[in-house]
Amino acid sequence: MDAIRDPARGPVRPDERAPAPDLARGFMLLLIALANTPWYLYAAQQAGTVAHPADGSAVDRVVQFAMLTAVDGRILPMFALLFGYGLIRLYDRQREAGTRIKAAAAVVQRRNLWLLVLGFAHAALLFTGDILAAYGLTGLVLGWLLLRRSERAMRVTAAVLVGLSLALLLILGLSAAAATLIPAGGGEQAAGSPGFFYDSFSEPGYFASIGPRILGWLFLLPLTVLMPVIPAMIALGMAIGRLRVLERTEHYRGLLAWTAAIGIGGAWLCGLPEALVHVGLVDASETVALSLGGVRQMSGVLGGPGYVALFGLVGDALARRARRGAGVVAVAAVGKRSLSCYLAQSVICAPLLAAWGLGLGAQLGSATMALFAVGVWLVTLVGAYGLERAGRRGPAEALMRRLVYRSPASTEPAAGVSTAPGADRAGRPSGPGGPPATR
Repeated sequence: MDAIRDPARGPVRPDERAPAPDLARGFMLLLIALANTPWYLYAAQQAGTVAHPADGSAVDRVVQFAMLTAVDGRILPMFALLFGYGLIRLYDRQREAGTRIKAAAAVVQRRNLWLLVLGFAHAALLFTGDILAAYGLTGLVLGWLLLRRSERAMRVTAAVLVGLSLALLLILGLSAAAATLIPAGGGEQAAGSPGFFYDSFSEPGYFASIGPRILGWLFLLPLTVLMPVIPAMIALGMAIGRLRVLERTEHYRGLLAWTAAIGIGGAWLCGLPEALVHVGLVDASETVALSLGGVRQMSGVLGGPGYVALFGLVGDALARRARRGAGVVAVAAVGKRSLSCYLAQSVICAPLLAAWGLGLGAQLGSATMALFAVGVWLVTLVGAYGLERAGRRGPAEALMRRLVYRSPASTEPAAGVSTAPGADRAGRPSGPGGPPATR
């Protein structure tokens, strides 16, 4: 026992990574760029129940319709599922290398704790809508509850939480339907987002904007963690991570295809009514619109797994090509450096778009903002590709690895662990599929 180091090995090596999860994360960071940037449109008249402006050109309305139907409310669950997947793969990889249960769990919990700290710093300095802290906090709780439990306990927990989320989705859908039967009153007030949330973007002074950013973060963090979709997706990710579904896609292609079709189709149907109301194609009261917003948010329980399954299949198909082009390598490079690329989006967007910076957010509409988001993702794509060619990790990944594993020397597997490309100690493909975070 004394010969076993704790932890017995460090993070996954480049030659051990499964390509499909990295490609999936790389594609998904484009969606997170699109989902976040509408908040920077602080000068536009805001709609009562969504983050998008209440008006705009015809092209702007098309973009808003597409975002509400296909993107909004689905990105956090999508990455939560990948976060849970990466969490259990990190733990299992430590155990397979000979690390004791307590020490392996400690590695995972240190990672979650540092994500919480990094999330606070991200929110205070740049972007109040940070997601890292919510994943870190939820990961701490679920890690404490499930890491040392059986595979059956993970499956049961995931099933219960997913079932609860589906039940709430159904209740909200019925509530929206019932609200259509209630005559609209003249004194309805739009719910909207709290004023301090937009103050974090519209405040012209940087130091004055820190307070509203922290206040917005403190408002969103418990709201995100307590929303059952996020814990459900993390628990589900842990359950499928134990099976290595995204690394053994040849065994699960049928399941992934059905999940993508049902999950994405169901999520789009849930978002469609709100999108129709928002762009003015269907009239509805504020009460109905608010209920439809809840339906769209909860539909992440369908869209999260659906998008993960879709991008997992796309990533697997690209990874199986005999020759991978520069574009495929670049997208995978973004996935490998997902934490750095996620933070880079805020490093680029905040100074350019917020009022305390250049204030370009006041000049853009929904369509031009979407183009801006795509441009930001392309910048991270070029940067990640350059790091890949140079054989270097992303700066945030390097920092997190040092914090989590505590020693640069732990970046190589312990003696006795197979060094064959794509194999772990048991001779099975390795490489977790986590969200923006160190693996």
